[in-house]
Amino acid sequence: MTIDRMVMAFAGLVVLISVALSHYVNPAWMWLTVFVGANLIQASFTRFCPAAMIFKALGAKSGAAFK
Repeated sequence: MTIDRMVMAFAGLVVLISVALSHYVNPAWMWLTVFVGANLIQASFTRFCPAAMIFKALGAKSGAAFK
C-alpha cells in the first residue's frame, strides 16, 4: 500500500470516528472532521502532510502525491 492510499484511508477513518463521536458523545467532535478536511485541502496544494511523513518514516512506499 502506498503512502497516498494510507493517507486517504487514515483521513476517512478519522472522519468516520469523529462523526460517531459527535453523534454519541459531544457535537464539538465535528471540529475534528473540519480539521481533517482543511488538512487534506492544504496538503493538495503544498504537498505537506504530517500523516504522510509518519507513514514514510514507518517504511511505506511512496505514491504519486507524496514522494
